[in-house]
Amino acid sequence: MHKIYLWMNLEMTNNASHQIGQNGANSKSIFGTDGIRGHARTLLKPNLVMQIGYCCGISLKAEGPVIIGHDSRESCSMIIAALTAGLTSAGREVWNLGLCPTPTVPFVIKEFDAAGGLMVSASHNQPEDNGIKIFSSNGKKLNLEEQQNIEESLSNQSVQPQIFGKAYTRTDLLEVYKQSLINSIGNQNLKDIPIVLDLCWGSATNIGEEIFKSLGANVIVINGRPDGKKINVNCGSTNLRPLKKAVLENEAQMGFAFDGDADRVIAIDERGRVVNGDHILYLWGSYLKNKKELFEDRLVATVMSNLGFEKAWESQGGILERTLIGDQHVHEKIIATHAKLGGEQSGHILSSINGYCGDGLLSALQLSYISKSLSLRLSEWLNQSFTPYPQKLINVPINKKTIRSSWSSSKSIKEEVQKAELALGDQGRVLIRESGTEAILRVMVESKDEDLVNTLSLHLAKIADNNLNAA
Repeated sequence: MHKIYLWMNLEMTNNASHQIGQNGANSKSIFGTDGIRGHARTLLKPNLVMQIGYCCGISLKAEGPVIIGHDSRESCSMIIAALTAGLTSAGREVWNLGLCPTPTVPFVIKEFDAAGGLMVSASHNQPEDNGIKIFSSNGKKLNLEEQQNIEESLSNQSVQPQIFGKAYTRTDLLEVYKQSLINSIGNQNLKDIPIVLDLCWGSATNIGEEIFKSLGANVIVINGRPDGKKINVNCGSTNLRPLKKAVLENEAQMGFAFDGDADRVIAIDERGRVVNGDHILYLWGSYLKNKKELFEDRLVATVMSNLGFEKAWESQGGILERTLIGDQHVHEKIIATHAKLGGEQSGHILSSINGYCGDGLLSALQLSYISKSLSLRLSEWLNQSFTPYPQKLINVPINKKTIRSSWSSSKSIKEEVQKAELALGDQGRVLIRESGTEAILRVMVESKDEDLVNTLSLHLAKIADNNLNAA
């Protein structure tokens, strides 16, 4: 019998989860699962952002410059200026990389022994949002203790400049990062392969087309200029319709859609089929497994990864480790289990090639290169992948007067989930999780039997609604 997935706060917030105090400090936590994120006008006000920069300056312990990169959002200029003011007030030297993919920041940190770095981006969020991802001197995102140190500084420190640092524009370093991506496929090339790139009006617009063209691909680009008003709007990895249309119309072999800061990617094959993060992990993992380069044939994914993926991987002798949602959880499990590859269904893939930093351009290059090296079109390679189990997700609004955590202790919900699990057997699963960003309970059912998926998901959603929103 497959285990029930009942997780409290599994989908932790991607936005700042608490209000900011009058002095700019936060009452509890401004960090979500991927840095600080929220509405640019209401959360990331100049005084707070300057204080975040100052506190980062005094909290980062290593010597060396602090790196800043950004995506194309209109609010980036204000945020970068405020961060730079705070960092230089703390005596730090600042290197501004300009418009760049998020993985450029940790790459430059490690390549040039920097003290740390900040990426100004709200990833796949809409244009009105923005955020700050913070990296330490090892190129990794801050752990919980490091986040707490910065938050304590926000509460206890005011900006009191004594020794001023200097800020420099270092857009030249983007070329070093670009070359590292090209080098990731060795002496190989993508000569004459027709590929469509949806650059999402964001970070990938700076180097995405150049990289694929330099490797010989016949590149068709859509949404290819940096435009802060359009970033992630009906395009990119969260909306694949434009990419699918372009691939089919241009008779391309494959297409890749990136998100706003280019740390994730979703592919489309020549038949218009979606190749999501689960498929990328399965195909890339199978390639490494056949080359005996995958430790213990182990992959790391989250609880959202499709059960069909898990079953198929295990059927060929592999091990699939599951974690909570968030690339930090995936990274922790990769390190703990010595895995070489892991990621999320959303297309955020972590590999040993670049020290387990999610990089959409790197993943796209690897998928293209491996496909060519196997003498397979992406569609043919995808045919060797798994068949996803039907999956249905229903969002159940929770009455604001209800104690949101009460669902996990509801006897009725537990009993109905147990009945559903019994009906599914080992060919399905139930996943219930509370949203960290909205007053919503997410109810997901997955099984080979699509009718059973529809019936059980609707039933469980109704039970949850009746229990949590009763007058």
